[in-house]
Amino acid sequence: MPPEPRESARLHPSLILAILSLAGLAYAILSSAVIPALPTIQHDLHTTETGGAWLLTGFLLSASVGTAIIGRLGDMYGKERMLVWTLVVLAGGTLLAAVSVSLTMLIVARVIQGVAGGIFPLGFSILRDEFPRDRVAGSIGLMSSILGIGAGAGLVAGAVIVEHLGWHWLFWIPLVVTLLATFFTWRYIPESPVRSPGRVNWLAAALMSLGICCVLIAIAQTTVWGWGGTKTLALMALGLLVCALWVVVEVHSREPLVDMTMMRIRGVWTTNLAAFLLGAGMYSSFIVFPQFAQLPKSTGFGFGASVVVSSLYLLPSALAMGLLGTAAGRVARRFGSKFALVAGTAVSAAAFGWLAVQHGHPYDVLISATLLGVGIGLAFSALGNLIVQAVPPNQTGVATGMNTVMRTLGGALGGQLSATFIAGHTAHGLPTVTGFTETFVMAAAFLVVCVVSGLLVPTQRAATEAVTLERPLAKAPEAG
Repeated sequence: MPPEPRESARLHPSLILAILSLAGLAYAILSSAVIPALPTIQHDLHTTETGGAWLLTGFLLSASVGTAIIGRLGDMYGKERMLVWTLVVLAGGTLLAAVSVSLTMLIVARVIQGVAGGIFPLGFSILRDEFPRDRVAGSIGLMSSILGIGAGAGLVAGAVIVEHLGWHWLFWIPLVVTLLATFFTWRYIPESPVRSPGRVNWLAAALMSLGICCVLIAIAQTTVWGWGGTKTLALMALGLLVCALWVVVEVHSREPLVDMTMMRIRGVWTTNLAAFLLGAGMYSSFIVFPQFAQLPKSTGFGFGASVVVSSLYLLPSALAMGLLGTAAGRVARRFGSKFALVAGTAVSAAAFGWLAVQHGHPYDVLISATLLGVGIGLAFSALGNLIVQAVPPNQTGVATGMNTVMRTLGGALGGQLSATFIAGHTAHGLPTVTGFTETFVMAAAFLVVCVVSGLLVPTQRAATEAVTLERPLAKAPEAG
């Protein structure tokens, strides 16, 4: 690449942030846009709800597996280089989805798209390496919030697009955004000199991938097999066993994929726990809010909204996340990222608590959605910063990647528990209010525990001291 654009980009951090946010937005929109289109896709491709569900499960599996591995590869071989290739993969998967004519073809495309979850850990690493110290927190906070903003926007835009243009356009439009992000990344994002030399431990990568996949598939299939079903328990046990074996392999490896010493740092494990709990609470809203609004008024609590109108109930949440994302830097500088995490999860818990007792009018859902956007916007902006503060620069990619994996696992659990509660309480073929109330209480409970985990996160000064003490475990490459 020509040197001029790199030097120019270094003089304009806002350009780097805009490009990385564009890349993250394309991925985030694709993560959720298919949800309102599932009934249409199932009809057009002649498949069942179970088959259609694999469009989400396949994406989730590859995102969970790919995120940490790509983050580690970025630490080893260069963040900008890996980001370009990740965007190329995302573009390829999106193009395949846009021209899909069968369910199998579309599932394969979704699996390819999911790999691009590595955009976020790579982006966080680039921001840490390239930005002035006083701009790192705000920039990481803004990019963190892009995941929530894009997912909410994807649900709203997806409903409108599928109704007026058809489901193939759910992929054609993000494809254009992805191609633009790929070109701008290749042309303007500078390569970081911060590396963590070594080789990929493919045995560890295989064990981690297999373990995570077993756990996620077991959770995803609970609506078919049941939580206490033999297949569910067996697959869950297998997944946990493989994950335990993966940890053993990593501990005894000279070049681990994920450094287990790093994972034991207090600032890392507490933030990962918070990410898991926050994911469980947040993703419940994406499933429950539109479904709640679509139920007929005859149920006594539904609003009889169309698919498009029901998706608009998530719009206040997406807008609030966007506003909080832009203010994340000021909040972090004034109060600290730990405060943002605790305050954000507390507000989010209050939003679900409100819905558990007040859900008879549309404004109840809109108020809760707004509060949830404020809370998640604050909390999301904090997660990336807390992880970055807790680890050395050459471990940023894999550390933030694992944090994203934990949030994905939490989201899968929260989503399936929500589906179980709602399906467990029906009358005349329709869900009753009891199932929704239990879901709201469950989400609030996850977030209350998240508040507690946030209180356990060390302050920025303590985290910095811990990184200094742990520095030998992840020594930067020596010159020459």
